[in-house]
Amino acid sequence: MMAMPEASVLQTSVHQMPVLQSPSLNLSADSNQKVNYAKNEQNFVTQLFAEQLPAVKTGFFNVHMSQGVVVSPHWHTNATELVILISGEVQTSVFNPFTQQLMTYRLKPGQVSQFPMGWFHWIVALTDHTYLLTIFDVPTPDIVLGGDFLRVLPPEVAARAYCVNPAAYAQAVAPIQKPVVILGPPPGCSPAPGAVQGASAQQGAGYPHASAQGAASPGPMYPGAMQGVMQGMMQGAMPQAQGMMPQAAMPQAMIPQAMIPQSVMPQQQGSAPLPYPPGSGWR
Repeated sequence: MMAMPEASVLQTSVHQMPVLQSPSLNLSADSNQKVNYAKNEQNFVTQLFAEQLPAVKTGFFNVHMSQGVVVSPHWHTNATELVILISGEVQTSVFNPFTQQLMTYRLKPGQVSQFPMGWFHWIVALTDHTYLLTIFDVPTPDIVLGGDFLRVLPPEVAARAYCVNPAAYAQAVAPIQKPVVILGPPPGCSPAPGAVQGASAQQGAGYPHASAQGAASPGPMYPGAMQGVMQGMMQGAMPQAQGMMPQAAMPQAMIPQAMIPQSVMPQQQGSAPLPYPPGSGWR
């Protein structure tokens, strides 16, 4: 192999590592200074990414949580995440798109959990004074919050896709407002303790927006409600249930395409199954 001239080696290195070649190079930063999100004094997130330390090729969040607080469901389009528990105890959950199963782990200090790129996940604190690091393999990770998807999904589409009562769905997601909370539950909501472990909470307990009226299904296919939905869709004007997003505020597309991985888009009957790309960022 022909040896590369010294001048060429230096030129290549400068091109590949301009930050490290900078006269003002800094290799130290304080990850406690930049607050990314704050719920209260016990529940907040600080960060260190390229914005704070340009030389860094990765980045991380310091996450402080109290018992019952949850890092709300979300996924990252361009990053794999590694959770390292420093103190306290947490339960991590991630949806495996290959097996269609939820993978849940209970971590104690020193234990780790990984969320592959594009996989839907969340974290629940099981004790007070929980502190964890969430480390990413890129300096600027993207995030898609599950709450944003639920917030913009029209109830009529939920009814058509999943046969849910559109009025009940609209009422259920009404508390989800922009900006969506990172550390839940939101103010004014006190879920029953069993909800932390995934157990069924008492209906309406601690949920200010819950109401017995309209919460139960009227019957198969929701007679009356579904008929109104179908009629509205045929006429091009969606009916609005109480508390639903006004028609003028609805998104142009019924479901934001950027939030739907192409690998899990509905298939036409008889088409070959679409593979889920390994490590896909759903972009």
